[in-house]
Amino acid sequence: MKQVVMARVVMARVVMARVVVARAAIGAMLLIAAGAAGAQGRDWSKVEIGTHKLADGIYMLTGAGGNVGVSVGEDGIVLIDDQYAPITPKIQAALAALSDKPARFVINTHWHGDHTGGNENFGKAGAIIVAHDNVRRRLEAGKLAELGGEGTPPAPKAALPVVTFTADVTIHSNGQELQVTHMARSHTDGDSVIEFVEANVIHMGDIFFNGFYPFIDVDSGGSVDGVIATADRVLAMVDENTKIVPGHGKLASRADLQRYREMLAAIRVNVSKLIAEGKTLEETVAAAPTKDFDPAWGTGGRTPEQITAAIYNSLKPKTQ
Repeated sequence: MKQVVMARVVMARVVMARVVVARAAIGAMLLIAAGAAGAQGRDWSKVEIGTHKLADGIYMLTGAGGNVGVSVGEDGIVLIDDQYAPITPKIQAALAALSDKPARFVINTHWHGDHTGGNENFGKAGAIIVAHDNVRRRLEAGKLAELGGEGTPPAPKAALPVVTFTADVTIHSNGQELQVTHMARSHTDGDSVIEFVEANVIHMGDIFFNGFYPFIDVDSGGSVDGVIATADRVLAMVDENTKIVPGHGKLASRADLQRYREMLAAIRVNVSKLIAEGKTLEETVAAAPTKDFDPAWGTGGRTPEQITAAIYNSLKPKTQ
């Protein structure tokens, strides 16, 4: 009888771990589908756009989706990302309060819909969309529905980047030099970091989630090692006065990015040890390798189970 009870306890733990991993995977797929499916059923009238001045002519807009970077001046408006399509009019109204010039460029930090959903609207209005080669490729292809998600349909022509690059590109506008640099295999395989050189401002897109666990899109070429490597590169570029715009969360400092990097590196070590011990994904999630960081980081974006699964899969792909 005792052996039967123990067997049932073990089986229950395995089943629970599998349920947790499945939920983590489904959550990731639903976030990928946010650009198309997430727009349905949401009350966009309640979204408010916040405008935050970072330097002369440089702003951060908040609303629904990723943080938007803005440069305004005599040459026109440069946007970094554009959130969801239904709130384009609200973003345009916020821009009109800053400048009477049109949006000339939209730079996409990566392909996810909460950052590129407004591409079609701004593209049709005459803006030139700029992004890494892989952003255009993924937008053009869309993503099939998996694990209960609704998928992401291929983007219309007007939403596609018309200027793409492999490594980096520089845009000169409004007295600013904007250095756009590809960061390989970070949040996705198409991420870019944009530095406003003269203003000492940098936009990191979803490579940086300030204050909570990030979404690492392994299915789109992302990896925890790439996120950590990018954090190291940016930390070497910035100083104590640099204003760092994260993809999600509040405006950040160098110290904020350092804490984020240390958190991810520590969890990576914990997960890699479990992999070295031969643990399966379910067993790794059940071991709670994030537990020391959950109180500070586990209350926002990704759950502890989801970030564990993402790190595991980026370190040991093709594992059940």
